[in-house]
Order: sequence, then C-alpha cells, then structure tokens
Amino acid sequence: MPGAHPALIGVLIDVEAAAGDTFGGPVGALAIGDVSATGRLDREIEFVQESAPGLPHGSAAAVEEAFHRLVARGVLAIIGPAVTDNGLVVRDLADAARVPCINWTGCDLTRSEWMFHYQVGSLEEEPFLLAGRLSDAGHRRVVMVQDRSPIGNRYGMFFEAAAQRLGLEIGAKELISPVSSDVRAAVERVRSHGADALVYLGLGFSAQAVGNAVADSGWKPDVVANSALMFGYANPAWAEVWDGWTYVDAWSEHNPVLTSVLERAGDGALAPLFAASRYDLVRLVAEAVAGAELLSRTGVKESLERLKCLPSALGLPGTTMGFGHWDRAALKGGFLVPRQWRNGRSQLA
Repeated sequence: MPGAHPALIGVLIDVEAAAGDTFGGPVGALAIGDVSATGRLDREIEFVQESAPGLPHGSAAAVEEAFHRLVARGVLAIIGPAVTDNGLVVRDLADAARVPCINWTGCDLTRSEWMFHYQVGSLEEEPFLLAGRLSDAGHRRVVMVQDRSPIGNRYGMFFEAAAQRLGLEIGAKELISPVSSDVRAAVERVRSHGADALVYLGLGFSAQAVGNAVADSGWKPDVVANSALMFGYANPAWAEVWDGWTYVDAWSEHNPVLTSVLERAGDGALAPLFAASRYDLVRLVAEAVAGAELLSRTGVKESLERLKCLPSALGLPGTTMGFGHWDRAALKGGFLVPRQWRNGRSQLA
C-alpha cells in the first residue's frame, strides 16, 4: 500500500449522541484489517467526518450542508445519516450527486439508486414482531402512544396492518410531538380506555417522557416499543424508566461475529450494539473499496451491488449482509432481536 493515495470515506453524523464517533477507532480498524488480510485492499481507508444538527431537533438544511461538504472533499462513499428524517433528505441528494451512501436508519423509504440501507431496526417490520408478541401473550386490545412524525406515522401504519392481521383491537391512539417532554395528559387519555397493554412507536426522544408519565401514574401495563429504546444504551437514566418494557433491538450475545469483534477489540470495544453496527458498516465500505474494478464513486456503487453473504455482527447468529441490482437492504435474516430492559440492563426477551 505504500505510495497509494488513501480511499476517502465520508461519515455524516446527524445525531448529537454519535458526534464523537469517527468510525476509525479500534472496531473500525478491525473491520478494515479483516478485509486487508485477504490481500484485496491495496490502500489505506481514511475517514472524514461532518456533523450536522439534523431533524427532528435540528434542520434539513444543516444535513444538506454537511452532505455537500463531504462531497466537496472528494469522498468515494458516505456512511450516514442515522435518523430516518435525515435519510429521506440525503437520499435525493445522493442520487443527484451520484455518490454511494449507506444510511443506518430504520426506514425502507430511504433507499434509492445511490442510497444503500443498513437496517438498524425496521419501521416496516418491527410492528409485526411487536404485534405478534402481544398476540402470543394473550392480549386482544391495546392502546398506543405514537410520535407525530414521519417515523411515528410509518410505524403506526404498519402496526395497524399487523393488528388487523392478528385480530388485535387498537382501543385508542395518541399522537405526540417527537420532542415531547411532558405527555402525562396523553398517557392518561389512553389509560382511561382500560387496556392492559401499551404500545410506544417513535424515534425515541419522547419515549423517556412516556416512561415517566406511565411510572408517575402508577399504571402497570404490559409495554412493547420499537427500536427507539436502543437510546437506553447512551442514556442509562432513560432505561430505568423503561424497566420491564419489551422492545426491538438488533444485537445478540450469541452472534459469533460480534463475540469475535468484542474479544479482539479488548479495552477499545464499544457497547455491543455500537460495536456490531460500526464493524459492519466499515466492513461494507472496505469490501466495496477492495472489490471496485474502478476506484471511483460509480465503481464503489457497483462493488456494493456485488457483495453477497457477508457474515454480520448485528442480529442473530446467521444474519448476513449483501446488496444487489436494486437490492439496497444490507441485512438478511434475523436482524431484529426482541430484548427487554431489566434493572438498567438489556437482556434477550
């Protein structure tokens, strides 16, 4: 690799909690090293990062500006953004600029010709998993608190479809702002309908407020929630108010790829969810660079389309990654993992 210019990969950070994540730490180095060890990577990979206060707290304009700054720096591809709202913004920008991007949102609407999707959750599939668990537990009537946002609305639409399929009655639904801090009135309104199961669907910032309102009311319903509750890893105080809640996560203690990553990273390891997703995302771009016939943005895009059956650190054992012609969903198999918060710790449900 001496003398070869590095392959520049952009990272677009749109959430404050990930602002210090350069993807170039010990876990990312492991992913690059694993590809390099095959002898197919002929240069270093260098990450350049731009951060933006994205939606819902920030603005679409800030995300657009960060994207254009990365493009101007000459990156071959971009990792990000993480939030669905911002993924919808960048999707069209990626197509216009003809820059391959891999977002790590939960929404299939973020996919396009140049926008690939590493599914940390699924707005479209999680509702069926949650409805199935409620049905299996014997619930026939539930109430919902849902973000009034693109994320909440899409979750809600698919949950209603799942409920109809399984014969679940939705007794009441309250729409709240995705940045709500006080939702006591909304929680009291759904509580008054007498159901013993509550469904939360949203981005997650409002989930803390819902948890506080449920706890303060003394109500003890069976609560299920979407992957928003993964915010508990970065915010332990939030996880405390979600104690006993079942939710959709994306990692498993039994995944051998993740186990290997954590063992090799040692003291430099991240929390399992972050270690798995960072390893996979860096592995995807490193494999794309290694497999590109022409090291250009188009070449990297076409190389991504040829990736098949790559073992994933995220998800249940046997989950794989790959793309294809008009296939923009990276994860194949059991990438949704039911978990539950108990005493501040996440455990398999």
